[in-house]
Amino acid sequence: MTSNIMGAGSGRVARIISFARADHRYVLLGTSVIAALGMELSSRPRPALSFMAHAYALEVVMYYLLAAWLVLAVIGLAFKVVLRGNYARTSPFTRPVVARALRYGSYAVAAMTSVLVVDRVGCGLASAWAVATTATTRPPAMLESMLYMLYNGRSIFAAGLKTTVALAVLGTVIAFFLALLLVFLRIQVVDRSDNDFVRFWKVAGSGFARAYSAVVRGTPMMVQAMIIFFGVFSLFKMTDLTTTQINAIWSTFTAGLVTIVLNSTAYMMEVLRGGIESVDAGQTEAARSLGLSQWEAMRKVVFPQGVKLAIPGLSNELVINIKDSSVLSVIGTFDLMFSATTVGGIYYAKFEAALVTSAMYLLLTMSATWLLGRLASRLDVKSVKLGSTSDQPVNVEER
Repeated sequence: MTSNIMGAGSGRVARIISFARADHRYVLLGTSVIAALGMELSSRPRPALSFMAHAYALEVVMYYLLAAWLVLAVIGLAFKVVLRGNYARTSPFTRPVVARALRYGSYAVAAMTSVLVVDRVGCGLASAWAVATTATTRPPAMLESMLYMLYNGRSIFAAGLKTTVALAVLGTVIAFFLALLLVFLRIQVVDRSDNDFVRFWKVAGSGFARAYSAVVRGTPMMVQAMIIFFGVFSLFKMTDLTTTQINAIWSTFTAGLVTIVLNSTAYMMEVLRGGIESVDAGQTEAARSLGLSQWEAMRKVVFPQGVKLAIPGLSNELVINIKDSSVLSVIGTFDLMFSATTVGGIYYAKFEAALVTSAMYLLLTMSATWLLGRLASRLDVKSVKLGSTSDQPVNVEER
């Protein structure tokens, strides 16, 4: 299995190399965008840590070479417009020697633009970070201001980041096992061999799972968090416990975790149901014909295959929980969103704090998506399209 993953990765690399080494008719049009980007970067002021600060002449040469490439691209486009259907036969740009020269020229354009990206963007970030970490007050520039808040509020952001990851991971794992139980109740059907007691519990269990899914999926997670936190807190208030003692037992983190678990359970139950119902019905019939009971057929034949088919949807729930945990700040859970509000309030810069937090959330979700993609490849599963109506399995990406 590992060899398959490595083979797929090496295959992609080989295709990219093959594409880069081939002569393309529209190489001018494609690389003109890169050249324009390089010229735009070259026209920007050099950052303090620019390594090209003492290479002004070289940068001027690079700028005019990129400009010449744009002019060449315009000429090539003019030939295409004028010649139209005869372009492939009569245009000088389609000759093998010229096409090869253009390909080598595209390498040079990409290299020059890469150097400018490193100098303007990379060194610019380094310069802004140097200013932010040494400043005594928040700098006026946007980027330096954001990095200043990130550096000086790093302990607050770290605490919020830790809480967000803990809530998302623990909530998703616990919800998965609860979803397994609920989906078993959800798919129960009355069998001819069932007695009245079994029939009653099958109908009651399936009805409860349906009602639970409808209520949880039909109400916002923010409202659920408020009901769970303040509702349980009110129950504790009926006892002799003080507010301090109640907060020690029923903390905002615990309430947030319960909210994520109960919310995710409903969605994961529907995802699991979609995976189970994707299994060919003939396998259940074959298992029953071999003498297996309905429970044994589900447990030994249908469930293992259904869970495997549902893995992509279940994995997406982790990514969704990372983002949706931000609503828990409404009950005071010190997650990443709450830390952004705190830091933004300290420095009177809510906009910059929101930008820093959005970058953190993006990094978290991209990392989780990459890791879950690797897991899906290792388990050799493919994404399945799930519905979203009340009687159809839900696609968690539609929340």
